Amino acid sequence: MMKHGVVLQATNLCKSFTNGTNTSLVLQNLNLEISRGDFTVIMGSSGSGKSTLLYCLSGMDKVTSGEVRYSDYVFTNMKEDDLAALRRSNMGFVFQQIHLIQNLNIFENIVISGYLNRKSAVKDIHNKAQGLIEKMGLIGSEKKFPNQLSGGQQQRTAIARALINSPNLLFADEPTGALNSSAGQAVLNILSEENQNGQSILMVTHDIKCALRANRIIYLKDGIIIGELKLEPFTETDLDTREVNVLNWLKELGW
Repeated sequence: MMKHGVVLQATNLCKSFTNGTNTSLVLQNLNLEISRGDFTVIMGSSGSGKSTLLYCLSGMDKVTSGEVRYSDYVFTNMKEDDLAALRRSNMGFVFQQIHLIQNLNIFENIVISGYLNRKSAVKDIHNKAQGLIEKMGLIGSEKKFPNQLSGGQQQRTAIARALINSPNLLFADEPTGALNSSAGQAVLNILSEENQNGQSILMVTHDIKCALRANRIIYLKDGIIIGELKLEPFTETDLDTREVNVLNWLKELGW
């Protein structure tokens, strides 16, 4: 049974990879709760296990031992088809590599996730998509194809696609990693606005600018959580002070 207000929970989570006779332990007995409405960021140096953790928490990768629980669902007890259906209905995903379908236009890329979910009428899906297109600043691009858009526009399309089914939890893996600074800033502003409207977000990043948007930062080292920092909800007004505090905390952890 999960605590009230907790959307996702990992208990004694371990993940290892085997190559021949060699076994590498990437995540070691992690215990973590993700609370509803939080903007949680996972940080750590390259190889710390942060992306592996995100994939295990989302059910896209199987854990070696331990448990990941979403509501009344325990991932290790579920068939892959049921787990995929759970993700479609309850989770959204934004990646560094944007993964839009190249032969579909922007509107089609967004609505296809709604069609696959089969929970809403087509008219409602289309209305939701049009509202997201407006929110993402993509008005006029609906009939364009991904290769006709900038990287920032493509990533905003990917965010709209991730939000079309009103997910309980949005996963983001380095969502600004392939973008220039201005496009990355626009994506972060959208994610912050969604969080302020109640969207729960779990993001992996190595970028301090991304981490500043969080109200909770988890720091991983060698597959172990070695630090946690809780912050007030993000606002532009305290950005300089916030950055100093986060940087000092990261330096204490050896970032």
